[in-house]
Amino acid sequence: MESIVSIAKLEKTYASGLRALKSVDLEIRRGEIFALLGPNGAGKTTLIGIVCGLVRPTAGRILADGHDIVREAKLARAKIGLVPQELATDMFETVWDTVSFSRGLFGKPPNPGHIESVLRALSLWEKRNAKIKELSGGMKRRVLIAKALSHEPKILFLDEPTAGVDVELRRDMWDKVRDLREQGVTIILTTHYIEEAEEMADRIGVINRGEIVLVEEKHALMKKLGRTHVELGLKHRLESIPPTLVGWQPSLSVDGLALSVTIAGGGEEAEDGVARFIKALAASSLDFKTIQVSPSSLEDIFVDLVGQRA
Repeated sequence: MESIVSIAKLEKTYASGLRALKSVDLEIRRGEIFALLGPNGAGKTTLIGIVCGLVRPTAGRILADGHDIVREAKLARAKIGLVPQELATDMFETVWDTVSFSRGLFGKPPNPGHIESVLRALSLWEKRNAKIKELSGGMKRRVLIAKALSHEPKILFLDEPTAGVDVELRRDMWDKVRDLREQGVTIILTTHYIEEAEEMADRIGVINRGEIVLVEEKHALMKKLGRTHVELGLKHRLESIPPTLVGWQPSLSVDGLALSVTIAGGGEEAEDGVARFIKALAASSLDFKTIQVSPSSLEDIFVDLVGQRA
């Protein structure tokens, strides 16, 4: 699939000597939702800042829809929209004026029809004449998205887009982002809400200490690195592991009333593993009163990946 953002050998060392990015290579596919995950200080903000033309790289090359972000800065920047984490906009401007002004910053001629379309898509049309200061936090965040879309970018960076908003509004905004993808906008998302990446992303990238740890299709990642935890509540205290279960390397609780196993893999592989374990249980004649099956989440995988490299 064609790349719309191409990053090669990207380096950033600040004047303090901090090496924020270390030879980063990354390809973002046209039309995908790509989630970039990493702990605080991993290099996410620096990477986004460089691609968006806000931070100058020390070395390396970036193409945004075919334009070099250093040599063709104006053309490259016009392809990119950025929704920052901070709610920074003129509180005394109306929604309509602030979004229209953002379009003009990129040299785009006035287009009231496009501005109306963006505001309607983000459920802001009824608030178009309201001042920013009069809006709720969730509505202000939507205004930031509207500003980023005002100049019709092909690439949209969302830096913690749902930080500080409630669960209902968060899910509503997820729907809006999917709609943008359907309209042909490529989305690059950073988030502290792992479930947000798990819900929305086509691919996942993990960055830690300035290096890309992995880039993987979401479902392939869950399958490759997933785990399923099975825990049994036993009817009677167990003194030792039944011979038929030893091969599963189970753990027995200190009180002998709980038995647990971890099955590698995700998806159908995990389901098959759980089914085989249940058959082994039946053959062992072990009496149990409860069974709990817990597939690992993307958060579990993320913690494991970053922990291994800490």
